[in-house]
Amino acid sequence: MMAKSIGWITGGMLLAVSQGVQAETSLTIRAVIIAPPPCVINGGSTLDVPFGNDLLTTRVDGVNYRRDVPYTVTCDSPFSNALTLELKGTVASFDSRVLSTRKADLGVKLFVNGADWPLNTAVNFTYPNFPVVQAVPVKRAGSKLTGGAFDATATLVVDYQ
Repeated sequence: MMAKSIGWITGGMLLAVSQGVQAETSLTIRAVIIAPPPCVINGGSTLDVPFGNDLLTTRVDGVNYRRDVPYTVTCDSPFSNALTLELKGTVASFDSRVLSTRKADLGVKLFVNGADWPLNTAVNFTYPNFPVVQAVPVKRAGSKLTGGAFDATATLVVDYQ
């Protein structure tokens, strides 16, 4: 009877040792990525450039009717004062530096601090000294504009350098 008990105890120990060697479990990793604080343009509202209702088609020449683009930017605790400003939009079919409008042969040219500002090109600046942005209606060379309302859509983006 003692021999049977020893054999049974030895077998049980081998079984326990072989089962306890390997184990696996799932691992979950959680983290929070902290992005620099965002800046808000124009309080989150749409920007409107006030060209008015009295533009003469014969005077649209890329000089007349130049207007400031009234925008504000608020950055809460900026990560850095080195920022960029970019206007993203669809280029006009007649000039890759001009924003397209829904009116044939008419576009809007932009300027930053008095210099040409090609679309989809970032300009560096230091917060809180924001660039002066201006817009002026332009037409395709040699075209004759028709009267009526026009609009253009683009996205103004402020980002960290």
